[in-house]
Amino acid sequence: MQPSTAIDRAWLTLQTDPKKWLVTGCAGFIGSNLLEALLKQNQIVVGLDNFSTGFQHNLDEVQQAVSQEQWANFHFIEGDIRHLDTCHQACVGVDYVLHQAALGSVPRSLNDPITTNEVNIGGQLNMLVAARDAEVSSFVYAASSSTYGDHPTLPKVEHTIGNPLSPYAVTKYVNELYATVFARSYGFEAIGLRYFNVFGKRQTPDGAYAAVIPKWIGAMMRDQDVVINGDGKTSRDFCYIENVIQMNVLAALAQGEARNQVYNVAVNARTDLNELFAMLKTSLAANGVPYLKEVQHGDFRAGDVRHSQADISKAQQLLGYVPQFSIDQGLEQAMPWYVQFLSDNPS
Repeated sequence: MQPSTAIDRAWLTLQTDPKKWLVTGCAGFIGSNLLEALLKQNQIVVGLDNFSTGFQHNLDEVQQAVSQEQWANFHFIEGDIRHLDTCHQACVGVDYVLHQAALGSVPRSLNDPITTNEVNIGGQLNMLVAARDAEVSSFVYAASSSTYGDHPTLPKVEHTIGNPLSPYAVTKYVNELYATVFARSYGFEAIGLRYFNVFGKRQTPDGAYAAVIPKWIGAMMRDQDVVINGDGKTSRDFCYIENVIQMNVLAALAQGEARNQVYNVAVNARTDLNELFAMLKTSLAANGVPYLKEVQHGDFRAGDVRHSQADISKAQQLLGYVPQFSIDQGLEQAMPWYVQFLSDNPS
């Protein structure tokens, strides 16, 4: 029986002919999930991370999730993408690059635009040069829905963007410009994935720049107040990590006109923050953690867009992308991990 979906066919191809992958930011949330998925499919993986936002415990968790034989296929380099020599070292003999290393967060970029620029633009340029020099087969990089900026149209379509609203958004747009220039100047084609509010296991609930889902789950499990920035009608297209893994693999294997593109990575749905709070309460209760407090409201957050929703038809048509998890299904899958992690790390 032939595999029925594009991602099933992609995995079958890779199992038959394993490749060597580089995952930058492999100790982070998205990077560690990509690492686990690739190792479980018996791929050879090089990981690069400097632990600025990633964690050793994420790598330890991946090791526990795969077999000893699969873990032996992983080689880790502790290093920084701001160093070109390190990027060159990491790209040696690599077939596919999944470039996830970056400094995320709009508030972080407003507080420290210089470091955000150095990592996200300088680091990406180093990776593009190193991957080009190593003649890798494909280069996929983490772009961002923040690139849409103040453009009001919903759903967001890849070819129509507005003015950026934060230094972070500027860096992610420049990443796309550099990728386009490398295709034109060197014939080196890269694919950008504009992530929309990704969530899932290994997404840290702590720190000043934690994403909304793990941050709220952490507050609820610790019986702290949950604060919504604004009236709660701000909406997002929340995308479970398994959908992101699918897009990275499909993009890495893309050919022809599907290359040298940017794609939305989402599910084409909108959930406002009031709805999200209710979903999290319900999901936590189903996992034995009742939360009885009412949500609090604060000021709108600087640099935030009001609404976000992705048109995913381009990824469907050119890559065969079919999101396998809605927000409800993703929360059902992820919540046991959040509960266990926060139970083991209560403060």
